[in-house]
Amino acid sequence: MVNFSRSRVVSQDSAYDVGLREYMVKVFAYMCVSLCITGFASFFILKTNLINAFFSAGAHGTGLSMLGWIFTFAPVLFVLFFSAKIYSVSPADARLMLWIYSGLMGVSLAPMFFFYTGESIARIFFITSSVFASMALYGYTTKRDLTGFGSFLIMGLIGVLIASLVNMFMQSPAIYFVTSVIGVLIFTGLTAYDVQRITMTYRSLPAGDIRDNAAVIGALSLYLDFINLFLMMLRLFGNRK
Repeated sequence: MVNFSRSRVVSQDSAYDVGLREYMVKVFAYMCVSLCITGFASFFILKTNLINAFFSAGAHGTGLSMLGWIFTFAPVLFVLFFSAKIYSVSPADARLMLWIYSGLMGVSLAPMFFFYTGESIARIFFITSSVFASMALYGYTTKRDLTGFGSFLIMGLIGVLIASLVNMFMQSPAIYFVTSVIGVLIFTGLTAYDVQRITMTYRSLPAGDIRDNAAVIGALSLYLDFINLFLMMLRLFGNRK
């Protein structure tokens, strides 16, 4: 009887491990598709005359046009809508919303990429991928509870966002540099925290549409971690044209 009970527990644990691995593969697959859509959208804008519509010449030089500002804030508004609706739509619609958001993000990032060389963008992308993969693996395998660490990082992220908004008006190179360095550290840590949080979410949700939609929102979290880590590194180490 004891051996039978133990074998049943081992069988349940094995089933859980297989289910978790399949779930995480799905999350990372969604994230990778999102990154591909973002990259394609940015590349398309940069390699066509559409990029010119994002800039306007004024008395103080070249800045964003009205269209440029619209697409700058469009992803922010859409992700708020996305987050509010994620659990009330079908998994197919949730994935479609993620793809749309990824495309909008790609369009909004094109004006920033315009000022960096293609070589440095590719180099920073591969560096970011290596850092992200290492921290994602740590978050998946560690037995340490990262909840408190994640809360600290989120508070730091709020501080970085506030400082970045203030610096839009101050235009201080020192603040720009400090927020970029801190941003790299924060999003590096958030990658591990979010991966662990996603694995814990899997355990708490029932199978079905809710879990499928949770995979989409998990992919969104990791996608944002990657994009922001990439942008912070690009600001620090990217070569401008």
